[in-house]
Amino acid sequence: METIDTKAKLSALWLFILLNIIFRDIHQYALKSHLEMLLTGTYNGTVITDTIMLIGGFLVEVLIAMVLFSLLLDRRIGRPVTFFAALTTTGTLLSTPPSDPDDVFFLIIELAAMSSILWTAWTWPDHVRSPA
Repeated sequence: METIDTKAKLSALWLFILLNIIFRDIHQYALKSHLEMLLTGTYNGTVITDTIMLIGGFLVEVLIAMVLFSLLLDRRIGRPVTFFAALTTTGTLLSTPPSDPDDVFFLIIELAAMSSILWTAWTWPDHVRSPA
C-alpha cells in the first residue's frame, strides 16, 4: 500500500468531514421539522440570533481553514493547530445529540474521521525523508 504525505492526508480527512457535515445539513432540508425551524428561527425553543449564527460560522470556518492549513503549516505549528481544531470540532459535533438514525450514522463517520485526524497528527513524523 502506498503511503500518503501527512499534510495531504490531514487535508483530505478535514475535507471528508466537511463534506459529510454539508451533506448531512442538506439532507435535513427534506424534513418538515427542519424547514419549520428555518422559517421560525428557533431550535428546540431557542431563538437563533445573529450571535449564535456568528459562533456557528466561526466553528465551520475552523473546518474550512484546516483543509488549507493542513497543507501549508509545518509540523511544529500544524500539529498543535490540528489538535486544537480537532478537539473544538469534536466538541461541536457532540454538542447537539443526533435526532434521527441518519444523523447517528453521519456522526459516527465524522467521529471516526476525527479519530484518524488525531492519530495522524499524533504520529506526524519529525522529519520528511527525501526521495531516494
